[in-house]
Order: sequence, then structure tokens, then C-alpha cells
Amino acid sequence: MQSVKRFLTLTAIVAVFMAVLFAVSGQWRTFAATRQPAAIYKIDTKDKVVALTFDISWGTKVPDPVLDVLEKQNVKKATFFLSGPWTLRHADIAKRIKSMGFEIGNHGNLHKDFSHYPDSWIREQVGLSTKAIKQVTGVKTTLIRTPNGDFNPRVLQCLNQMGYTVIQWNTDSLDWMNPGVSNISNRVLTRVVPGDIILMHASDSSKQIVQALPTIISGLRAKGYQFVTVSELLAHAKVQTEQQ
Repeated sequence: MQSVKRFLTLTAIVAVFMAVLFAVSGQWRTFAATRQPAAIYKIDTKDKVVALTFDISWGTKVPDPVLDVLEKQNVKKATFFLSGPWTLRHADIAKRIKSMGFEIGNHGNLHKDFSHYPDSWIREQVGLSTKAIKQVTGVKTTLIRTPNGDFNPRVLQCLNQMGYTVIQWNTDSLDWMNPGVSNISNRVLTRVVPGDIILMHASDSSKQIVQALPTIISGLRAKGYQFVTVSELLAHAKVQTEQQ
């Protein structure tokens, strides 16, 4: 009789355990299915690593001097987000970026806010820029910074479905506003944090970045920071997560 009672008790415990397991499993599947895609601004880490990023959508006066500074300062890791039309028009500079070992991301085709257009337009535009960058540099881009940093959940979902990770920034140098060389460098050096993505531009609209960049680089190094590409930063975050 006691063995029968023990059997029934054990059966009840197993039934409760299985019910809880299925409930939790179902909640996880629901969570996984409903999670919204997100843009990346920075990673959470105590390690002093940062990603220098440069957007280029037009011009020839600034890109080469920026590359000259990086070369002179022995910066081996940075990420450049290139627009499709600029890449086709200035293939020599795009190829130089690639030959220097820098990472190349996508900055779209027409410099217009993606959120104002349907998914079909986004797919067409990103497809054009993807093709242009691949044609010139041989790189199949997987990172994208949308023009003007504009997006919404629908845009993120569309880009994710295309295989792209959307990259924003945590520290904006405001170089595109041309507020003064010292203001650009001071803004970066006072706002930077470990795991940061720093926004700068190598388009001709950024008239003071070439003068500010040496101070930014030396200042970050003096603070103990090391430079990595955006992809390396994301991989670092994954390693950190796995270690935890």
C-alpha cells in the first residue's frame, strides 16, 4: 500500500514538473518570437576597447587626409560606413580603405531617412549600395548605419531580414556641425566609455575632423583605450556574455 502511495506521489511530482517545464518553454518561445530587433549603440564591458567609425557619403577632400592621419598614428582598426554612389564615384579611395585593413560597412544609397519609405524601397536601396561596395572592394557588407541614423522598429526588422546589423553610436563627435577642433576632440574624450562606438565623418562636410583626429587618438590612448572594429566589438560582447 505504501509503495502504491509513493508511486502516486512521485507521479504527481513528475506531472507538476513537466507542467512547469512546458509552461516555461512556451513562455520562452513566445518571448523569442516577439523580441524586437535592436540597433547597437555600445557594448557593456569594463575592458577599455572602443570602435572608431567614420561615415562617408560625399566628397574627396577629407577621406584621404583622414586615412593619412590614421596611417601616421598607426591606427590599424576602424570601421568605415560607405554609401553606394560615393563608393562607385571614388573607387580608388574605397579601395585604399580596404587595402589599409579597415572594416567596411554600408551607409545606404540615397541619403534619405529610411523610416519615410516602405520596405520595398529600403530593400532596393540597400541592395544597390551592397552591390556597389561589393563591386569596388569585394566586401559583402553585413553592418549598416542608416543615413542620418534614422530608423524605427519596422526599418530594423526589414534590415535584419536582409542579414544586416544596424550600428548606431554612443558618442557623437558632432564633427558634422564643425563646432571647432577642440570642441570635437574634447567632446569625444570627455564622453567616451568602455565598449563605445564613436561617430565621426570622413565626408567633405566634416571640415575639422582631420585636425581633431590626432588629439582624439592620442587622448584615447592616454586613457588606456585600444581600438577595435565594430565587428570585433560585437564579438567581444559575445565572449563577455559567454564567460558570464
